[in-house]
Amino acid sequence: MESYYVNTQAQLNGDHEVHASSCIFMPSLSNRKYLGVFLSCADAVKEAKKTYPKSNGCYFCCNVCHTS
Repeated sequence: MESYYVNTQAQLNGDHEVHASSCIFMPSLSNRKYLGVFLSCADAVKEAKKTYPKSNGCYFCCNVCHTS
C-alpha cells in the first residue's frame, strides 16, 4: 500500500496526474492534494476523478494507470 497525491494543476492536455508518494516528479506541496492510501494506482486515479474527472496516472510512478 502506498500514499497517492493528485496534481491540482492540470497539464497542457487537461490531465491531473496522480503520483505515488515515492515519485521523483511529485508536484510541489502547494500543487498537490492528498488522495489517501491505496493498494493500487487504479484506486487512486478513481479517487482523483471524483474531484478532477480528467485524471491520469503519472507515466513514471503509475505507468500501469497512465493513458496517452
